[in-house]
Amino acid sequence: MNVTIVDYKSGNISSVINSFKEVTKDKVNVEVTSDLSKIKSSDKVVLPGQGSFKSCVDALSNINGLVDTLNDFAITNKKPLLGICVGLQMFADIGYEETETKGLGWISGKVSKIDSKNGEYKLPHIGWNQINIVKDSKIFKNIDNNSHMYFVHSYEFVPEDKNVISATTDYSSNIVCSVEKENIFGTQFHPEKSDKMGLKIIDNFIKI
Repeated sequence: MNVTIVDYKSGNISSVINSFKEVTKDKVNVEVTSDLSKIKSSDKVVLPGQGSFKSCVDALSNINGLVDTLNDFAITNKKPLLGICVGLQMFADIGYEETETKGLGWISGKVSKIDSKNGEYKLPHIGWNQINIVKDSKIFKNIDNNSHMYFVHSYEFVPEDKNVISATTDYSSNIVCSVEKENIFGTQFHPEKSDKMGLKIIDNFIKI
């Protein structure tokens, strides 16, 4: 099996790489690349994301053919893809961080700033928070409800279809922190920084 972590210079993704390699113990070929042919031939793709919505979308778009390749992989060929943090947010139609920016449009919705309730809630939302699993998702197999996951974000994904939501977290409001739509999975939290439960989520994705 080949698992490709997409390298589009979104930020330091070493923790993502290390966690996937720790889980697979070299039994799975984990490759970090922006090579389109390797992405196309992969069994599974991971789309990490660090930085702003706009900077990540721009970085994806700056690699010629990458967006089309990801569209083919996830939408046309229906292969499993996991988006992490801004990687999840880019599934949306549009984001409003920095400026209005068009997303990948895989899951209808928008990415908007978390309501700080006039400073009552600090932004970015950083640290451990419980997740409420709201539907039976493949990536939450053997994950206890109310498990703690690690977050770093100021913006939230608001999908139009609430049926895609697989988990939420309570911070200022009920924030979507995980989605599942057919072969497309995403977590707002960082599974690679979420200790044993996070590694279990990675393991579940690899085993899909």
